[in-house]
Amino acid sequence: MRKHAYLLLIAVCAFFSAAQSQGGLKWNRDGNGYFAIEGGEIVLYELPGLTKKTIVARDLLKPHRDSAAIPVRNFTFSNDDKKILIYNNTKRVWRQDTKGDYWVLDLNNHSLKQLGKGKPASSMMFAKFSPDASKVAYVSGYNLYVEDLATGKITALTSGGSRRVINGTFDWVYEEEFNCRDGFRWSPDGKKIAYWQIDASKTKNYLMLNTTDSIYPFVVPVEYPSAGEPPSPYKIGVADIATAKTKWMSIPTDPVLQSYVPRMEWAAGNSQLIIQHLNRKQNESNIMLCDIASGRSTSIYQEKDPAWVDVDDDSWEWLSNGQEFVITSEKDGWRHLYRISRDGKKQTLITTGNFDVISTNAIDEKSGYVYFYASPDNATQRYLYRTRLDGSGSAERLSPASQNGTHTYNVSPTGNYAQHSFSNYYTAPSREWVSLPDHRSLNGNEVSNAVARADKSRSNVSFFKVKTAEGVEMDGWMAKPSNFDPSKKYPVVFLVYTEPAGANAKDQFGAGSNRMYKGSMADDGYIYMTIDNRGTPAPKGREWRKSIYRKVGVINIRDQAMGAREIMKWPFVDTSRIAVWGWSGGGSATLGLMFQYPEIYKTGISIAAVGNQLTYDNIYQERYMGLPQENREDFVNGSPVTHAKNLRGHLLYVHGTGDDNVHYNNAEMLINELIANGKQFQLMSYPNRTHGISEGKGTTAHLQQLYTDYLKMWCPPGGRQKEQ
Repeated sequence: MRKHAYLLLIAVCAFFSAAQSQGGLKWNRDGNGYFAIEGGEIVLYELPGLTKKTIVARDLLKPHRDSAAIPVRNFTFSNDDKKILIYNNTKRVWRQDTKGDYWVLDLNNHSLKQLGKGKPASSMMFAKFSPDASKVAYVSGYNLYVEDLATGKITALTSGGSRRVINGTFDWVYEEEFNCRDGFRWSPDGKKIAYWQIDASKTKNYLMLNTTDSIYPFVVPVEYPSAGEPPSPYKIGVADIATAKTKWMSIPTDPVLQSYVPRMEWAAGNSQLIIQHLNRKQNESNIMLCDIASGRSTSIYQEKDPAWVDVDDDSWEWLSNGQEFVITSEKDGWRHLYRISRDGKKQTLITTGNFDVISTNAIDEKSGYVYFYASPDNATQRYLYRTRLDGSGSAERLSPASQNGTHTYNVSPTGNYAQHSFSNYYTAPSREWVSLPDHRSLNGNEVSNAVARADKSRSNVSFFKVKTAEGVEMDGWMAKPSNFDPSKKYPVVFLVYTEPAGANAKDQFGAGSNRMYKGSMADDGYIYMTIDNRGTPAPKGREWRKSIYRKVGVINIRDQAMGAREIMKWPFVDTSRIAVWGWSGGGSATLGLMFQYPEIYKTGISIAAVGNQLTYDNIYQERYMGLPQENREDFVNGSPVTHAKNLRGHLLYVHGTGDDNVHYNNAEMLINELIANGKQFQLMSYPNRTHGISEGKGTTAHLQQLYTDYLKMWCPPGGRQKEQ
C-alpha cells in the first residue's frame, strides 16, 4: 500500500498511541478494566474508578534473583489468566517489529522461562498460547513450532521453510497489501493449528543494491511480484499437534492467474475453517468453509463488483453460537454491515441508510448492539454510532453533538466502557474514559474541557468544498498565512495523495500543518491546502471510491487539476505561484499534475513516487487497475513516465535507493525519460534509505531543509499587491 510513510499528522498519532505504545490497549475479560505497562511492570486499571493494581511486579520479571528484569514490549494472558506470554528484544520486519524473544511467566509459582531454546535471538514470531495454556506455538526461520511448557519439548510442525517457502507468515506483498503477518491459528480445542504456506519460489526478486554498508556493494533481494506477475501460490494446511502431520485444504484457483486467500479463521468450532478467497482481479470474493477432515471447500457466500471487493482487516465476528457471522459489503452502493447465516442462505442488513460504515468498532452480542464509526453528514469527520444487531431501528450517534471532529474509541468487550480520544482542526488531542451508551466521562470530562478551551478564531485553518466545472464536489482544508490580507495575492502549495489508500481532508488536529517545512508556512506567507478527489476512501459511497477503477493517474489527476482551476479564481490566489507536493502515491500525483497540467502547477516536489505503474506490486496495482495482460494501455496512460515530456515547471524528485516498496528503478525510468526530452529538474537520491527516507544520521533534517529551500526558491512566499 503506497501510502506515504512520512506521517503528516505524527503529533496526533503520537499522542493517541503513547499510552499503548508497548502493545496496545488490553481489556480484561470482564470488560471493566484494562492492562498497561508502567515502569516495567504490568498493571490493571479497574473502571469506573480507575483504581490501579499491580499484576506483575518487576521482581517477577527477573530470570534469576540477581539479574535485571526483562523489558516488556508486549504481553498476552492465557485463557485462564494464570500465565503471561511476554514479548521483547524485538526487530522490525519490513514495517513492524514482529520478530523477537518470548518468555512465559507462571503467575501461580512465579516461574519465568524463555521459549525457543536453541533458536537465534530475536527470531520468533507471533507466539500464542494453546487454548489450555499447556503449549505455545510460534514461527521461527519460516517454520512453525509448538513448545510444550511442562517438558520444554519443541516439535516442528513444518520443515523446509525458507525465504522462498514461507510457513505461518507471509511474503512482502501479502504483508504490505493485505495486512497479513500472523499466519497461523490454534483450533478451539488446541489439537490442531491451521496455517498459510506461501510458495515464493517462482516469484521474481527485485534486487536492491546496498552501496553504503561495505566497500563492495552487495545485492539485497526481495521477492516482489510486480503488476502482471502471478501471485505466489498459497496453501492452507491444518497441522495435527499429536502427529505433526498436515492436511492440506483443497481450494480452487486459476492455474495460470492464481488467486488469493487474505483471511482465514476457525469457523466457530473444531471441524471447519472459514476463508475469504479472491480471484486474481480481486473483483470476485468467495467466503468458503473448509472441512478439515476431507480438505473439501464449499462456497457459502459470493460477492462480485465491477471494480474490486475490499478485504476487511478484521476477522469474522460469530453470532448465535457460531450459526451466523458479520461481514461488510458495498453491494447496495454504501458500505454496510450484514449478518450471514452459516450456510449463506440467509442475509440480514444490519445498518441501513445512505451512509457508509467507516469501520466496525465492537460487537456486544449479549446486549444486541454493534458499535461502528460513521459520519453521514460530513465526510471529513468520524463519530461513534451503535445500532441493533438484528437490523431493527436506526443508527444512534453516541459521540456528543457538541464535539464536531474526529473521534476514536476502544470499546470494552461488554460495551460498557470505552477509551475515547478526540480532536478537530482547532482542538488539540485529548483523551478520557467514558461509560456507554450514555457517554459519561469517568475521569474529569477531559474532552469537553479541551473543546471548551479551544479557540476556533485563533486557527488559520478552514474547511471548504470546491465544485469543478464537471460537477465534482470535493472537500478540502486551507491554512491561510498569518496576518492574511485579502487585498493581496498569495502562493498556494497543494498537499496531494489522491489514491484509494488514503485521504488528506480530515477534520483532526494537525490539518494544515507541514512537517516537511522548516519554519512556519503561515508566517512566511504561504496558503497551504489539500483537496480529496474521487477515488480517495472518504465515506461518500461506493461510486465515489470506485470511480477510479482503471483510471489511477487519470481521474484523480483530473479532479485535482479541475479543483485547482476553481481555486485559482479566488481573488487572493496568485496563479503564477502554484506548487504541489506529495509522498509515495502523492509523489506519483505530483508528477501527474506537473506533467499533465503544466499550465497550472509551476513547482513540484515529488518524494518516493511510482513513476511507472507496471513496476508496482500486483495486489495493489491490479486491484485498482485490472490486469496489464488485458488493459495495459490504462497502466501506461496513468503512469507519470508517459507524460514526462510535458514538464515545464520546476521539479524536485526525491527517492531512497533502498526503497523496498516503491523501488528506485521508478526514479531511473523517470530520469531517463526527462533526459530524453531535454527536461531539466533537480534530483536527490538518499543512499540505502527505505520508503520513509528516515534512516541515518541527519536524514530527516536534510530532507526538510532541501524541501524548504527548493519551495522558497521556485515558489517564493509572501503576499503581493494585486495588479490594478
